[in-house]
Amino acid sequence: MSDGLLLYKLIILFMLDRTDYTMTNSLISNFIIDREYTTVFNLHEALSELISNKFISTDTIRDTIHYKITNSGEEALSLFENRLPYAIKQDILEYLENEKINVKNESEIYADYFYNDKNWYTVSCVIKDRRETLVDIKFDVPTKSQAETICNNWRSKSSAVYDYLINQLWSPE
Repeated sequence: MSDGLLLYKLIILFMLDRTDYTMTNSLISNFIIDREYTTVFNLHEALSELISNKFISTDTIRDTIHYKITNSGEEALSLFENRLPYAIKQDILEYLENEKINVKNESEIYADYFYNDKNWYTVSCVIKDRRETLVDIKFDVPTKSQAETICNNWRSKSSAVYDYLINQLWSPE
C-alpha cells in the first residue's frame, strides 16, 4: 500500500472517529478534495478498501451513502494515528467544527422508505443522538407519494413528533 493511500485512509478514519454521527460521501469528499489532499479516484479507492476491510460500515439512506467507523476501524486508527500529521488533524477538526450543524442535521434525523411485500410502502423515521437511537418509527402507507411526503416532512416536524410522543406516553391516563 502506498503511503498516500494510507494517509487518505487515516484522514477518513480520523474524520469518522471525531464525529458522533455518520458522515456522507459529500462531507468527506468536500474536505479531502477541496483541500487537494487527493483525487476523487484515490478517495474512492481508500473508501472501498476501508469498507472491504471492515474498518468502516455504510448505510444507504434515501440514495445517500453514510459512513461510520467500526470498532476495527477505531483500533486501526489508534495503531496508526501517529502517521497522520498534526496539521492535517487540526485541519480536520476545524472543518468538523465549521460543519458541525451540517453533519448533525444530515445524520441525526433522517427518513427513508421502501416498497414492501404487502404492496405498500414502509416508511422509517429515525432520530439519533450521538450513536444512540432515540426514535425509530416504522409504518406502512399505501402510496409512494405519501411515503415521500412523510420523509420530506420528517426533518422539520421530528422534534414536535418526538415531544408529542414523550408527553403522551409519559403522562398518566
